[in-house]
Amino acid sequence: MNSFVWTVVPADVGPLFLAATDKGLVTVAFHAEPAVRDRELRRLAERLGGEGARDASGPLAEPIRQLAAYFEGELRDFTLPLDWSLSGGFNREVLRELAATVPYGTLVGYGDLAARVGRPGAAQAVGAAMGANPLPVVVPCHRVVETGGKLGGFSSGLDTKRKLLALEGVLPEPLF
Repeated sequence: MNSFVWTVVPADVGPLFLAATDKGLVTVAFHAEPAVRDRELRRLAERLGGEGARDASGPLAEPIRQLAAYFEGELRDFTLPLDWSLSGGFNREVLRELAATVPYGTLVGYGDLAARVGRPGAAQAVGAAMGANPLPVVVPCHRVVETGGKLGGFSSGLDTKRKLLALEGVLPEPLF
């Protein structure tokens, strides 16, 4: 039996790799060209055990629908079951706080998010948690910025972060 299902779908920011278990969406990966897809498949097989099957139906049908609606500007809140098994401890705590308290079209600072989970001064650890987020877009790490409004980092590149923030109306659309 397969421990997860996966697919690659087109998006405005490039192809997305999606995987789900029977608990819910477990990962989203940007720039899902074959090398990224293969790396994600190896990582999931190692972390979740078993092999995955390519299947855009079943547990992935609703994530595909909601992501398409998000990129069309028609969805602001994801209502998906999430499988948090690829994150734990502090990272999971910060990511859950982010998902629950930073709505579409808003920003939060790394330090502010650290304070929200009772760890003021842990801004760098929050940054590491954002970089390790297995569910970007759905758990909106692109909404976390440096104090003073600088974009900060983004594991999938600042161009991708800018596009997501422009989609949400936080930044102007890129000219090119």
